[in-house]
Amino acid sequence: MPIDVDITGRNAETFPVLHVWGWEIALYLFLGGLAAGLLILSGWMHRRTAPERLSPAVAWVAPLLAPVVLSIGMFALFLDLENKWNVWRFYTAFRWSAPMSWGAWILALVFPAALLFAWAAWSEFGPAGKRWVTGAPFPLRREIAGLNIAAGVALGIYTGILLSALGARPLWNSPLLGPLFLLSGLSAGAALLVLIEKDHEWRRTLARLDVGFIAAEAVVLTLFFLALLTGGQAQRASAELFFGGPYTAIFWVAVGFLGMALPVWLERLEERGKVAHSVVAPVLVLFGGLALRAVLVLAGQASHWEVLL
Repeated sequence: MPIDVDITGRNAETFPVLHVWGWEIALYLFLGGLAAGLLILSGWMHRRTAPERLSPAVAWVAPLLAPVVLSIGMFALFLDLENKWNVWRFYTAFRWSAPMSWGAWILALVFPAALLFAWAAWSEFGPAGKRWVTGAPFPLRREIAGLNIAAGVALGIYTGILLSALGARPLWNSPLLGPLFLLSGLSAGAALLVLIEKDHEWRRTLARLDVGFIAAEAVVLTLFFLALLTGGQAQRASAELFFGGPYTAIFWVAVGFLGMALPVWLERLEERGKVAHSVVAPVLVLFGGLALRAVLVLAGQASHWEVLL
């Protein structure tokens, strides 16, 4: 039996391209990565920066945004489920080989950790100016921040592993998707903080981090395509979807140029004082992060092993 039929139930002769996953999954992967980026960046800043030097955006806005963004992403995932009222079954057992089982438990652990971090950050740094209950700093805030860094890394990598574990799709069958989506989530998180940050120095710091994340993301993306182009026949056919195939224009324009190259150029110009700060660069980064996941979700479903048959 062909591997596509065996693993996914896809009959290529009847359905040349069967779109099992749509916008809901792409949005979930993007918002999950964005929440991971916010948790990692805000947690890291809480651990390495003195409390009095933290800006409001980093101190309490980012920790509050993370669970909100994650909730919206989880709702999008819920919309995609066929048997919505059976979602509780994910938590009655754990299968080591099932990425969705891992994802369900990661979300179950990340969400309360994010809420605890949001409570700690709001209690100590919120606009009301009231510190927790006793008037003292929130206990174990730095430790909670460290926990959220670990939770964010797990969440960010999982959004890529969810795709890479599906071996019936050669485009997704790469260990680089986890690091790629993690770096993309960090870039999106930094971009969102640049967008809401009011302090000039913090905005410059976050913009520099964003440029670094985009550069690292570009390196991993290059390695991802090199692995496809130097792989087997099915992998090369998958890469051709982006090099002369139907996803060439949308990927290289929306992701490569608008989502990566142009924001880096604009942020470098802003840092040198040649252009005034604007929302264009961070908005483009967020758009590029969403476009990356949307294109990979759609293109992955168009890739197959039938070239070997």
